[in-house]
Amino acid sequence: MERYVLEGNISVKAAVLGGVRPVYEILVDEQKKDRDTTWILYRAKERDIPIRRCPRSMIDALAQGHTHGGLLCFCGERTCQTLSQVAVEGDGYFALVEGVEDPFNFASLLRTLYASGCQGILSPERNWQTATGILVKASAGASEYLPWISYGSPQEILDQLQEQRLPLLCAERKDSVSLYDYTFPARFCIAIGGEMRGLSKAIKAASVQNICIPYGREVRNALNAESATAVIAFEILRQRLSGNPG
Repeated sequence: MERYVLEGNISVKAAVLGGVRPVYEILVDEQKKDRDTTWILYRAKERDIPIRRCPRSMIDALAQGHTHGGLLCFCGERTCQTLSQVAVEGDGYFALVEGVEDPFNFASLLRTLYASGCQGILSPERNWQTATGILVKASAGASEYLPWISYGSPQEILDQLQEQRLPLLCAERKDSVSLYDYTFPARFCIAIGGEMRGLSKAIKAASVQNICIPYGREVRNALNAESATAVIAFEILRQRLSGNPG
């Protein structure tokens, strides 16, 4: 049984509250008594998670970094949801992400999507488990809170999107309209590709509308995936806050 270490209050809290992975044990500095830690331990007790108070030196020896703040936990693998489980009726959007391979970049993207109100992320199957600590910490826990759908092939997820009546849009410059001239529908999925590989042919072919970000000057290099995601996600949020979604 594989065990992973999550370090620091934000990561441990996300593991406890997210409910998407087993938490086997929490280790806390025996001198640590701040309000946030007390609240985390209270929630852990509610979920019958074992808690061990120990010397700071023991936590230092087990931690990979130096910013754990005297709290860490041992946990198991994250489970993914299915689109049918989370694509409930009503307004909302999903983000399909391909070609983002660096865990820090992926974590930043997850953090942005979660903050913007995205209902869930769709991504190709990949073993992110070895980067568990990075994903949880760098995403400020968003990787635990945001529903995550993993798919085996583009056609598999395209079939699921069709079943859930979620039209697919692509962040793609060819045959596109400006992000700021487009009114996003009430329910949809937006596909965003990494800088190197971009989106797969099948995903691009299934797009009902391509969306682009206008630039203030002629540039050869596009925004990276994380920056583009932030621009798109918060324009979607702006439209929803102003009551404009179609």
